[in-house]
Amino acid sequence: MIAREILGSQPIKAIISLHGSFAKTGIGHGTDKAIIGGLLGYAPSDPRIHSSLQTATKLKLYYQFKHVDLGDVHPNTVLIELWSEDGNKAIVRGSSIGGGAVQIESVNGMEVSFSAEYSTLVIPHKDEPGVIAAVTSILAEKRVNIARMKIFRKNRGGVAYMIIETDQPITEETNKLIADTTGVISSSIIKAIQHD
Repeated sequence: MIAREILGSQPIKAIISLHGSFAKTGIGHGTDKAIIGGLLGYAPSDPRIHSSLQTATKLKLYYQFKHVDLGDVHPNTVLIELWSEDGNKAIVRGSSIGGGAVQIESVNGMEVSFSAEYSTLVIPHKDEPGVIAAVTSILAEKRVNIARMKIFRKNRGGVAYMIIETDQPITEETNKLIADTTGVISSSIIKAIQHD
């Protein structure tokens, strides 16, 4: 579901690379159904996950699972590459760390770190003065409290990623204001994962 939210729409194609334990036992344990269910927008507890592969086929979502070695990463790691009908692409790497918890480690080639335990904004932006202040000002104006915030970048002056975890859910209206801010490339809302 997180990869779908970063893409911003229903994917039409997905390449799913399973590493370590996922590659060895994931299909037999229903990992394939859970991942495809997430790409269809299903919550982890949604009973439709059991038939997600058939639903994806009906909706013409092409998907392929591969077994890969991603190197020195958590044994339950997946790399998901998604394409939308309008040509957008998203690449997300994350790990299932137990008890329904996840850790997202990379978005579109940028090393990041967040858990989706909170409502989360993923904001690629130009690494220049004023962008972070403009975004946090919008959240303050909308009475959204920041629980955690991290900035990731590869080099000064390039593209950086703001990861902002908040105590309150982010509305689409607030997200649009952020996405339209000068210096912001895009903004994705990641809904907090509800654990049963």
